[in-house]
Amino acid sequence: MNLSKSVVYTVRVEFGDCDPARIVWFPNFFRWIDAASRHFFVECGVPPWHETEKSMGVIGTPLVDTHAKFVKTASYGDTLQVHTSIAEWRGKSFVQRYVVKRGEDVIMECDEVRIFAARREGDTPGIRAVDIPEAIRRLCE
Repeated sequence: MNLSKSVVYTVRVEFGDCDPARIVWFPNFFRWIDAASRHFFVECGVPPWHETEKSMGVIGTPLVDTHAKFVKTASYGDTLQVHTSIAEWRGKSFVQRYVVKRGEDVIMECDEVRIFAARREGDTPGIRAVDIPEAIRRLCE
């Protein structure tokens, strides 16, 4: 396992984020951790994806797998901290780890496998996984 920096992304839960039972509707957690993923790279000094596309061909880090565990509930008025780090670097993918907390209470834990992606060349449109750029990896460790 490789250790990386840990970056905190703060979210304020609003009334519209909750279901009729006043509990955060679970897809909102995935929206927040997706935002925390990009926030992690920004805080580590990685340029915006439109710049990395020009300089290294990388258009972003799409999600290919996710595993979440919901520990406690959250409701409107709560302030949540999404602690984000890289748990493991692989050849063309990495595991990004999120721990969502309200103060010291763990609300949710999630591991995502993401790839570094470039545009597919040729007649078939789409994306392809590319080796993790060493410059980005160094910024995030």
